[in-house]
Amino acid sequence: MPGTIGATVGDEGRSGTGTLRRTLSFRDLVVYGLLFIAPMAPVGIFGTLQATSHGAIAAVYLVATVAMAFTAYSYAQMVRVAPRAGSVYTYARVGLGEGAGFVAGWMAMLDYLLIPAVAYLFSGIALHALVPQVHQWVWTALAVVVTTLLNLWGVRVAAVVGFAVLALEIAVLVVFVVAAVWALAAHGPQRGWTVPLTGEGGFSTSAVLAAVSIAVLSYLGFDAIASFAEEASGGSQRVARAVVTCLVVAGVLFAVQTYLAALLAPMSAAELAAKPGEQGAAFYVTVDSAVGGWLHDLVAVSKAIGAAFAALAGQAAAGRLLFAMARDRRLPGAMSKVDAGSGVPRRALLGAAVVTLVAAVWAASRDDGLDRLSSIVNVGALAAFALLHASVIGWFRVRRQAAEPSVLRHVVVPLAGLAVVVAVIVEAAPTAQIVGGAWLLVGLAVLVVQHLRRGRAAATRD
Repeated sequence: MPGTIGATVGDEGRSGTGTLRRTLSFRDLVVYGLLFIAPMAPVGIFGTLQATSHGAIAAVYLVATVAMAFTAYSYAQMVRVAPRAGSVYTYARVGLGEGAGFVAGWMAMLDYLLIPAVAYLFSGIALHALVPQVHQWVWTALAVVVTTLLNLWGVRVAAVVGFAVLALEIAVLVVFVVAAVWALAAHGPQRGWTVPLTGEGGFSTSAVLAAVSIAVLSYLGFDAIASFAEEASGGSQRVARAVVTCLVVAGVLFAVQTYLAALLAPMSAAELAAKPGEQGAAFYVTVDSAVGGWLHDLVAVSKAIGAAFAALAGQAAAGRLLFAMARDRRLPGAMSKVDAGSGVPRRALLGAAVVTLVAAVWAASRDDGLDRLSSIVNVGALAAFALLHASVIGWFRVRRQAAEPSVLRHVVVPLAGLAVVVAVIVEAAPTAQIVGGAWLLVGLAVLVVQHLRRGRAAATRD
């Protein structure tokens, strides 16, 4: 019957190697999403975005939120169709076929493994700034170990601890907003009130789009909620609502904090562009000069803790993606095992943790590690988002698996989302495009090998 793929997919999941437990509430899902995103995610890339956008950083986050809204809507459509672990891998597989599903999962894998590495590195950098006697790679490795243990303990334990950390981050953000408003009222802004929206010297569409391709990093996480579809109580409707809620909340928080920081920043966008070495600490310098060192330290501590737990949520999502692909025999079957005690895919989580640990420690031990790592983490997710939008069209309009397919919801919106994603990929850094292209070629080679092996196995059975 049209529109009932959820039941079919659920049956397939029960016959697979592992079955996940439905223990996550709506609040838990939003907590995981906001943890992965991190309420103060723009702190680490504030200077880079200021320089790239010519000062229109608040406009960057408004555009990015709208761009991601199309993606959130497509997620909400497909999570109702296929409420399974695996997120975009599952949706592309259902809407476009096995091959496209593998490619979507493969591209998303690049980001789900590397984004936590970036977050761990942010944590290591912040802790090293507070305790410089300990090298940042040691702090980075410690953050990986602690959060991995929490993930292995169980999804509910990680969600409870994560809620406490999220509350701390939001409290610090509120303190920053109040202090920034006080500083603006007392001393006035460093530049015009509209500059964070229009830029210095006029609005540049190409500059804003180039910055959006970087800012997308701040949003990658709201989609991770869909990876917990098999562990959410209340059905797919609750997961879809959590995805949209998380994006809206994050967009508002990002736009407000970057607008205020841009007004108070002592260095202009042009100065930051001329001095790339100053970009990483631009937000901290702004807070220090406008408010005081106490807020600088408070933000640094919050960023250190928050980044580590953003990585925790990312690592958990990566584990679910590896689990789903392994259950469908697209990755080694050992990763499809679910631990009887904790109810989590322990081997998939450990596999994700090992890759993340190596990448994070490697980057932490290099002076240019953050630049190299952060420049390549977006393109995989963007490619997966493109296949997500295509899967909506494929399922509802090409296969017509709905009682009354809507041209607006099932064609116009996903096509608009696809256009935005393609535009952002085109404006992405050349390094990101090269790495993403190379990763895609490797994935296609793996897909061809798997297809040939299955063909030989079928021929042998015949």
